[in-house]
Amino acid sequence: MAMSPDPVRGNTISVSTGQSPALPGNGLAVASMLTWAAGFPAAEVLLQTWPPVALFVARLALAVAVMVPIWFLIDGPQRVLRARWRHALLVGGVLGSGMFLIILAQKLTDPVTVAIIASCAPLFATLIELATGMRRLRWNFAVGVLVSIIGGLIATSAVAPAQLGLGAVCAIVSTGLFCWASMATARDFPELSQTGRSTITFAGGLVMALILFGAAAQMGMDVMPTAAIDAQQVGMLVIYALVAMGLSQVFFIASVGKLGVALASFHINIAPFYVMLIMLVLGDEWNWTRALGAGIVAVAVVLAQERRSPKAA
Repeated sequence: MAMSPDPVRGNTISVSTGQSPALPGNGLAVASMLTWAAGFPAAEVLLQTWPPVALFVARLALAVAVMVPIWFLIDGPQRVLRARWRHALLVGGVLGSGMFLIILAQKLTDPVTVAIIASCAPLFATLIELATGMRRLRWNFAVGVLVSIIGGLIATSAVAPAQLGLGAVCAIVSTGLFCWASMATARDFPELSQTGRSTITFAGGLVMALILFGAAAQMGMDVMPTAAIDAQQVGMLVIYALVAMGLSQVFFIASVGKLGVALASFHINIAPFYVMLIMLVLGDEWNWTRALGAGIVAVAVVLAQERRSPKAA
């Protein structure tokens, strides 16, 4: 399957099957963003009593503990043991750094500020694909990137973020690291299943998390929750680790394999709309501005994938 609607020949992530990857690729991206959106309300609850570094470690540890046995069943012990573990430490370290920075950014600012900055993910991802030679930039894709960012800003109902400073810097760096690590995860472990690709990089991320946890403890920082862990927090952690990270990343990496990281990242800008849908179920009100932003991003996805019909001979 083609890496993207207009990839550079010879640099695709997946093997072509002759079928268009657009429909399944976009479906996987939608599933990824729906599950990812569930993490924002959960993180808000957890960050009230959990230091970012503690939440970072707990999230990855739970995901790895659950996903590794599933990976063994899917790929088999031999493929797991022979996987590119050294490279996974690099990719997972980058991914883990991005995850930690996004948690820190939400702690230092607020979910809206983080969502505003994350709306620039298509730009980051496109620049990465151009730099690595994996995409030729076409006018329709360039316009799609711009329209997607506009839709993302509208979906967050943002005129200006409430707080910037260090939190905004963390969110910007996190977005770039996540885009690169997602591309590398889909590209560099072709022998593994989608679950295996996500799990091996989560394992690398967990190593990074433990290093940061140890460093924070040595510096005398708070590294443990400030309140007793109750059933609500356990439930929120399960959602945050297994649904919003584990399941979401499996879907996203599968989507990147079909569409490329740039086009898959367009869907990140619909996440505020999905958060609104989740909150709607919990009793919040419908927000037409976010619905409009989501619609604009959907148009951007279609525009970026548009192909001209070949001219008749």
